[in-house]
Amino acid sequence: MSVLNVENVSHGFGGRKILEEVSFRLLKGEHVGLVGANGEGKTTFLDIIIGKLMPDKGKVEWSNRVTVGYLDQHAVLTKGKTIRDVLKEAFQGMFDLEAETLEMYDKMGSGSVSEEEMTKLLEDVGEIQSILEHNGFYMIDAKIEEIANGLGLGEVGLEKDVADLSGGQRTKVLLTKLLLQNPSILILDEPTNFLDADHIEWLKRYLIQYENAFILVSHDVPFMNDVVNVIYHVENAVLTRYTGNFEQFMALAELRKAQELKAYDKQQKEVDRLEDFIARNKARISTTGRAKSRQKQLEKMDLIERPREKIKPSFKFREARASGKMVFEAKDIVLGYDEPLTRPLDLSLERGQKVAIRGVNGLGKSTLLKTLLGYLPPVSGEVELGDYLYPGYFEQESSRGNGKTALEEVWDEFPGLTNSEVRSALARCGLTSEHISSKMMVLSGGENAKVRLCKLMLKDVNWLVLDEPTNHLDVEAKAELKKAITEYKGTVIVVSHEPEFYEDWVTDVWNLEEWTTKIV
Repeated sequence: MSVLNVENVSHGFGGRKILEEVSFRLLKGEHVGLVGANGEGKTTFLDIIIGKLMPDKGKVEWSNRVTVGYLDQHAVLTKGKTIRDVLKEAFQGMFDLEAETLEMYDKMGSGSVSEEEMTKLLEDVGEIQSILEHNGFYMIDAKIEEIANGLGLGEVGLEKDVADLSGGQRTKVLLTKLLLQNPSILILDEPTNFLDADHIEWLKRYLIQYENAFILVSHDVPFMNDVVNVIYHVENAVLTRYTGNFEQFMALAELRKAQELKAYDKQQKEVDRLEDFIARNKARISTTGRAKSRQKQLEKMDLIERPREKIKPSFKFREARASGKMVFEAKDIVLGYDEPLTRPLDLSLERGQKVAIRGVNGLGKSTLLKTLLGYLPPVSGEVELGDYLYPGYFEQESSRGNGKTALEEVWDEFPGLTNSEVRSALARCGLTSEHISSKMMVLSGGENAKVRLCKLMLKDVNWLVLDEPTNHLDVEAKAELKKAITEYKGTVIVVSHEPEFYEDWVTDVWNLEEWTTKIV
């Protein structure tokens, strides 16, 4: 049974085709992975099916009585509410029903209702009680604790004000609330970006056992591989369906591409043969008839387009002169803003070390990087930086460029470069001429990240400081970034929740959970 039908949907932006005549169906219980390179239109497609964006043409039809839950990482969390308050909002419909029953009880106890009204009220109360019991209303607190603990919110504290949460903790609250709502269709756009390894594992188990249908966008290949059974691939504005997980899709997609290229080459040889015959025979009276026949054959031919190759990024970090032996030495530093996040820490880093930092959200990973770089003072203690340091910092979250195009974003920081040099640098990062002339605010998360990586790669640096650099990057860009960091001879600190990204090239892993104690 199909719960969603999308027919012949097309959508573009500023003359750029994003989706063209795409069709899609979601069957009951299907676990769908929506995949494609950065900027191919995955988030646009999701926005269209949830009604956030109207397509230029085509139609979207959901079946009746379907409830759709969408992970909107930009949803507003109101200051003054605790995490528990927000999570309870997932059950607002049931709380409304409970309030309705209390009103009925008050009415029944007023002594002003007839016997007939009393019978009707008792029936209504019984029906509502049955609905509440069936939906686990009297187990809400236990359900909240179960999901919240699975995603790590128990460690944060359910009585904490949502205004005091980090970006990762905020996403966890929104995801937990969505799972508690238990919609018949889940739509998840990169849910693992701000989750830690343990909580990604929990979410993976949850989705594997999930009885309803979901659509998932994720560049975390091992995660997607384990939870989906259907892949929809968006490329060159076309959507193609494959049955199986991500690995099976990759094998089938490669086979399909090889077959298309073979068919194209075969047809091109036939076209060349016909054109050659026509050119040699159209002027000769004895063979002009056959030449015209071949011309008609050529004109009737349904020409196959050559499969378009995606622009692949090529990353390389420029190396400054070597730093001193000691990159930094931190003594008794306490991380935090208004309040301390950790106990006093002693840390040091030597030239050439490549360190991955892992740990649960809210422990202070991003705060640690900013403190070491001098952007944020420690609550107490001191950081001594080494000599001849040229750091390059990739921030986890950034502004959308204040209306600038990708070209302007880079050129403003590197005014000494020519227009051609800036365009070439952006192109090497896998961005097309359309991306380069587009405003930063309309680029996808992955395209935005590639622009910021481009700026970092134009600097001479000897210390790379990378905060979740793989968030939003597609599979090929992630692999290329891993290669670039592996080849880089300078010092590296990276915050990452993806062990498969860093475990092959790091010299050390710092787990903040093991050597910091959160102050409650």
